[in-house]
Amino acid sequence: MLALLASEAKHRQVAATVLTFEPHPLEFLAPQRAPARITKLRDKLTELELCGIDQVVVLRFDQQLASLTPQDFAQKIIRDGLHAQHVLVGDDFRFGAKRAGDYALLDSISHSHGFEVARMNSFEVAGQRVSSSLVREALSRGDMLQARQQLGRPYAISGHVVHGRKLGRELGYRTLNIRFGHPKPAASGIFVANVIGLEAKPLAGVASIGSRPTVDNSGEVLLETHVFDWWGDAYGRVVTIELLHKLRDEVKFPNLQALKDGIAKDCEQARNYWQQFHQELSQRIVTP
Repeated sequence: MLALLASEAKHRQVAATVLTFEPHPLEFLAPQRAPARITKLRDKLTELELCGIDQVVVLRFDQQLASLTPQDFAQKIIRDGLHAQHVLVGDDFRFGAKRAGDYALLDSISHSHGFEVARMNSFEVAGQRVSSSLVREALSRGDMLQARQQLGRPYAISGHVVHGRKLGRELGYRTLNIRFGHPKPAASGIFVANVIGLEAKPLAGVASIGSRPTVDNSGEVLLETHVFDWWGDAYGRVVTIELLHKLRDEVKFPNLQALKDGIAKDCEQARNYWQQFHQELSQRIVTP
């Protein structure tokens, strides 16, 4: 869909633009029913740029925006705000207050506003429709393979490395800490990780994303990654953590020693995963 949008924009010599909202509409309208967050805004913007999008318009979803009728949305946002020439939507597209507008309505009023409308059918992978709902379901189950198939890439989270409580150092497992920024991540638990951005090549590690119930009751979601055999300084740097394989759910340990033992077991399992991965990779290489 984004490739088609970029191609159409190039043909018309205009900017390929994506319109999105922050926060998610349900986070404003009905927080208890809001879906889990798949990604941070910075990751969404990065991926859109990689897909050839020239600019992204992020509208703050508030009561004023939620109250716009479909007709007002088309006029004030699409026509007057974006000055759109061509609008591409998905087959399940809805817009305006109470999701009253659909593709047929937008198409019927587009000509009077000076833009064209096109609709793209669903895209399928392995017989399944690609959707954010399926990605969320896969991540909630820890099915990182299905999430990867739906996304077309490994599931990843990036951000600036921030200072933490330095508890990892005390336990003997230093971590890179990245704030997720939302209380309900789509993925949670302990994962085999691929760390990108520290060295020229990715580094192996083990990552935890969650609220750290053993040592913190604030509810803040943090992505903590222990990088194997790396002792550099990463504070302030932007790194990307790919979550490749889920080891277990997040649990509350009775004390710090139990937490340390749990981390040691996680690291052992993650190293075994990487060893098996490299063995399978070497077996695929055929030498003449």
